[in-house]
Amino acid sequence: MATVSQEAENVALVQSLYAAFGRGDMETLIAALADDIEWISPGPSDAIAFAGHRRGVPEVMQFFAALNGALEFEKFEPQEFIAQGDKVVVIGVSRVRGRGTGRSTDNDWVAVITLRNGKVIRYRLYEDTIALAAALR
Repeated sequence: MATVSQEAENVALVQSLYAAFGRGDMETLIAALADDIEWISPGPSDAIAFAGHRRGVPEVMQFFAALNGALEFEKFEPQEFIAQGDKVVVIGVSRVRGRGTGRSTDNDWVAVITLRNGKVIRYRLYEDTIALAAALR
């Protein structure tokens, strides 16, 4: 079980990674991923190009390429960071616009991030995939 100080370190790391994503610093983000990371983003892959279950840094890089190709973020706000043991739960909101459709949607989301030795070993996203798919179709 992680100590209180380890949980605080985990939250600080995750906050720094979301800040890196927000400013487009993918190098910092990718460097914090374990080589064998498991990355889970829900939804129908026929409607949401970046949905699916990925393993390893190269597949996560494909996720970000597909995400960038499909969506423009108008707002991206991680709002709460909750740590327990080796996990950090992030609750946030975003507003995205489908690049191919011009349609926007507001999206409440939750991510559960598991860390080991200062690296992200698992990322699991929960969001409204129906609204997201509608913005992309």
